[in-house]
Amino acid sequence: MNIARLLLRSARVFPQRPALLQGAHLLHDYQSLARRVAALAGHLRGPAGVQPGDRVVLYGANAPAYLEAQQAIHWCGAVMVPVNYKLHARELAHVLADSGARLVCASPELREAALQAGAAPERLLVLGGPAWEQAATGAALALHQAAPEDLAWLFYTSGTTGRPKGVMLSQRNLLAMTMAYFTDVDQVDPGDAMVYAAPMSHGAGLYQYAHMLRGARHVVPESGGFDPAELADLATHVGRLSLFAAPTMVHRLVAHLQRSGRGGEGFKTIVYGGGPMYVEDLRRAMDVMGQKFVQIYGQGESPMTITALAREHLAASDHPRWRERIASVGVAHACVQVRVADADDRDLPTGEMGEVLVRGDTVMAGYWNNPEATATTLRGGWLHTGDIGSLDADGFLTLRDRSKDVIISGGSNIYPREVEEVLLTHPRVSEVAVVGERDADWGEIVVAFLVADGEPVPDAELDALCLAHIARFKRPKHYRWLPSLPKNAYGKVLKTELRAKVG
Repeated sequence: MNIARLLLRSARVFPQRPALLQGAHLLHDYQSLARRVAALAGHLRGPAGVQPGDRVVLYGANAPAYLEAQQAIHWCGAVMVPVNYKLHARELAHVLADSGARLVCASPELREAALQAGAAPERLLVLGGPAWEQAATGAALALHQAAPEDLAWLFYTSGTTGRPKGVMLSQRNLLAMTMAYFTDVDQVDPGDAMVYAAPMSHGAGLYQYAHMLRGARHVVPESGGFDPAELADLATHVGRLSLFAAPTMVHRLVAHLQRSGRGGEGFKTIVYGGGPMYVEDLRRAMDVMGQKFVQIYGQGESPMTITALAREHLAASDHPRWRERIASVGVAHACVQVRVADADDRDLPTGEMGEVLVRGDTVMAGYWNNPEATATTLRGGWLHTGDIGSLDADGFLTLRDRSKDVIISGGSNIYPREVEEVLLTHPRVSEVAVVGERDADWGEIVVAFLVADGEPVPDAELDALCLAHIARFKRPKHYRWLPSLPKNAYGKVLKTELRAKVG
């Protein structure tokens, strides 16, 4: 089934419902949005020469035309290749060449960068430009009838350990992910509004499908991105906002609401993921905004759908293991199986740490043009995530770190998150990231990079804090203060950059 059928369904059943807004301004109802998408799909199939199965690169910041493009690509049976608009031209060039893209849809301000990366002028369409608007009024194309196994979304990984790999997501993968939103994350009502504050090229864009199905509103901020003050205003003027946010975004939003004396009014659900949410930050967020949070854990290879920590689990503060549970990433989504295994893929007992393995209808078909990596990552029929975690007796998964992030000092494993959790309990530590530094005697030693809320904290004070909560060998040997931690476009801390600072 073509995932764009969800838009067609809502356009038929709820034609007059508000569909797409820019800020608080309504642009299109569902009938109007579907008409534009069908016309844009007709342009892709006709003048642009895009055939079913062709790859179309989306290279742009969040904008109303971005959502139209996503739906139009699906509608005509092509494969969407969303690209982080902050990528260097060399990285974009790799995606263009590797995917064999037929067409590039780029934001106006990124047109020259796309050309520099190798996009042919005749194969470039500017999102929201004059040609785009003209195409949106053209002849409509009938919805392409896709098979469940057809490729729908080609997502390139961040490439922190080499060239990015293209994750192949099928129509079945996207539909299973969408249904998992309702079973494990949240219900969607017609008056709800999905606001795209995080990049639509990533997780936030994947949540459009659940909101399309329910005939809810889609809101693109005027800024095109994440601005806490703007989100607070949208909560007032649009209301019932749901959004996907990295933990660093949640931290900034909560800080803004605290400064302005506000709570969570106007927000319905904040789904957080994409990095560790530390317990102290989460408790502060719930104190300010109330029970509006749901955590998800996923990867591009199983998008948004490995585990979920539901709001009822976050609210159950009377549970004897509540603190351990809110430090976890929840339980397996209904559509997948999750287990923890050793290096030989054998199941580990409850509480023991190993690699997280996943299988189910959301797991990718494989990597584009990379059978070797596919065979390695999907060996035995299970997705090998590269993440280290443990399962408790109730099925709650607690992540430690990526396998490459584990610090081995004197033969003992140290999981950075455990150290980070302790350091964040200090009231003057606002952010922290822990990495390993090579050491001739110990193999590696622990180094903590910190951001201060006010004046930096003396080393001795941080040492005492660590020694009161964790084993002595896990204590950082060095504390380094930064104005801010380096992050990518999705708000993830770039530990590769921090490792480069220590050698």
